[in-house]
Amino acid sequence: MMVFTIAARELRSLFLSPLAWSIMAVVEFILAYLYLAQIETFMQIQPRLAGLEGAPGVTGLVIAPLFGSAAIVLLLVVPLVTMRLISEERRAQTISLLFSAPVSMSEIIVGKYLGIMAFLLLVLAMIAVMPLALLLGGSIDMGMFLSGLLGLTLLLASFAAVGLFMSTLTVQPAIAAVGSFGMLLLLWVLDWAGNAGAGVMDENISSILTYLSLLRHYEPLLKGVFDSADMIYYLLFIVFFLGLSVRRLDADRLQH
Repeated sequence: MMVFTIAARELRSLFLSPLAWSIMAVVEFILAYLYLAQIETFMQIQPRLAGLEGAPGVTGLVIAPLFGSAAIVLLLVVPLVTMRLISEERRAQTISLLFSAPVSMSEIIVGKYLGIMAFLLLVLAMIAVMPLALLLGGSIDMGMFLSGLLGLTLLLASFAAVGLFMSTLTVQPAIAAVGSFGMLLLLWVLDWAGNAGAGVMDENISSILTYLSLLRHYEPLLKGVFDSADMIYYLLFIVFFLGLSVRRLDADRLQH
């Protein structure tokens, strides 16, 4: 399958550059620091929590904040990983080879997307190991943990889809990275704009802005609330941006 060949090539090229290793090291270092700080805070307040009925446990006070922080860190990092996907092919003038190969534009986009997702899933696995270490000394709410992990996976898949699309729009990887970050940040803060505009702007517009926010659909999963509407939102979001990427690449191919 050409899709998997392209994905394997993309993943291999990522690990041949120092960028991927640097990103993994920096993300792990930042999140490990935040995780340990959260553990220390939990240990300090644990005696007081013991006397409260229905007090949040270690999952709510350590793991959920860790996944919340991971989402913000990865929002900054993913554009750096995706910026080269297509723009580098254009800059190195290897895009013509891809166009002349017996492979469809959809296979190119899906292959590159799967390659970058394989890398991001490795990063995610490294993040997931930290909260799982708590099982050595106690127990965690596995339902809430898996829900948060699923939310973070869908969020990363959405970030990657936007980054891939932005990479199809330009020759310069740096511009693709800045554009991806700007779009992701905008989609992130739409929730705030919708809430701030409630009572000022039209109610329907405010509701649409709130609904479109990536954060809006991530927060329930962090709290262990699984809603199929959130799953559908993320899947449609990913398919939409992958579809735009295919259309953009197809338009490029016609010009060659």
